Amino acid sequence: MAVAISDMSAKLDPIVEKYRGKQGVAIPLLADVQNEVGYVAQDALKYVGVELGIPAAELFGVATFYAMFRFQPQGKHVVRLCRGTACHVQGSARIAEQLERTLGVKDGETTEDLMFTIAHVACLGCCSLAPVMMVDSSVHGRLTPEKAIEVLDELRKEGVSC
Repeated sequence: MAVAISDMSAKLDPIVEKYRGKQGVAIPLLADVQNEVGYVAQDALKYVGVELGIPAAELFGVATFYAMFRFQPQGKHVVRLCRGTACHVQGSARIAEQLERTLGVKDGETTEDLMFTIAHVACLGCCSLAPVMMVDSSVHGRLTPEKAIEVLDELRKEGVSC
């Protein structure tokens, strides 16, 4: 999923100019690249590194250290499945298995159609609704594996009708 050089320079040149000549800019630079491109693309790292005289390996080292940076495109919908104690006891592992089986992706992966990214999280803070998943900013509680798939099916239908 490489971006053409002209497209990349058009997107990244304003970011490069913002940080040109400044020191200690790796984290905000990477955040701006991710905001613009949607993730920290390898080609983008190389481009801003060359333009700013920062070794791509240094930028990659910073990006891999912090969990906030992604190296793959994120889906249109991010599905966060709670794996906290209350949700685990109430069957979140079965929901995880059903999501993985239905979508064909595992934790941290994005479907080929870029519709869904699955993320297992430690706790969503909705223990009274366990098991819980959050899709984008909507919380769905008291789930069963079947109900979880129904939520995703509804999102797929909405995506088709747009």
